[in-house]
Amino acid sequence: MQLLREPKDRIIFPLDFPDYNSAKKYIEILRGHIGLFKVGLELFVKEGPEILKLISKAGKAKIFLDLKFHDIPETVRGAMKSANALSAEFITVHCDEGRKLLEAAVETASGKTKVLAVTVLTSLSREGLKEMGMREEFQDPLKLVLHRAGIAKSAGCAGVVCSGLEASFVRKEFGNDFIIVTPGIRPSWSVIKNDDQQRIVTPSDAIKAGADYIVVGRPIRTAKDPVDAVKRIAEEIEKALK
Repeated sequence: MQLLREPKDRIIFPLDFPDYNSAKKYIEILRGHIGLFKVGLELFVKEGPEILKLISKAGKAKIFLDLKFHDIPETVRGAMKSANALSAEFITVHCDEGRKLLEAAVETASGKTKVLAVTVLTSLSREGLKEMGMREEFQDPLKLVLHRAGIAKSAGCAGVVCSGLEASFVRKEFGNDFIIVTPGIRPSWSVIKNDDQQRIVTPSDAIKAGADYIVVGRPIRTAKDPVDAVKRIAEEIEKALK
């Protein structure tokens, strides 16, 4: 497990916003209260490296570049070379194309940047995997996650992204030095109907299952007081660690 000083260091806030100014507002509100800001496709395509520079200047929070690279190994190798200059703590790559793709990313990553393999998106259910044409064995999300985590481990990835429902199994199978990042987190006080996330857990459940980091977006973003929401989540993490 990673050396994380405080419960708040384990919280990742996704900057799922359409533009620089919308993201800047939350960077200013939450800096110093969370461990990492996650930048995904929507914001990065619109603003590029400038948004990462803003996070770096704000200080006190690291960068999680969640671009989920998914292409032929040579293309991913080139993308990683470009990404090396962006000072990200983590960068994500899809597992779908197997070991060679993951190895290309790991071999090209430099400095402190760690490659995390995305196993199965938390928006996917058994029915969704069946629809995608997965053979029957891997229509079970847990079996598919463990299979892909094994490939990621052998390829040299620092860890994986998986739901809290699979985290304990990944931890047991691959040990404490394998980083687990868990999205799809919903505190009990924030659960909503018709959520687009299918495999969700509470912060406490995720940490108890072995997650090193949890990605919490909507419950913080929609709270009347985002900082208070973060503090409540950190308190839940602290209790789970005890």
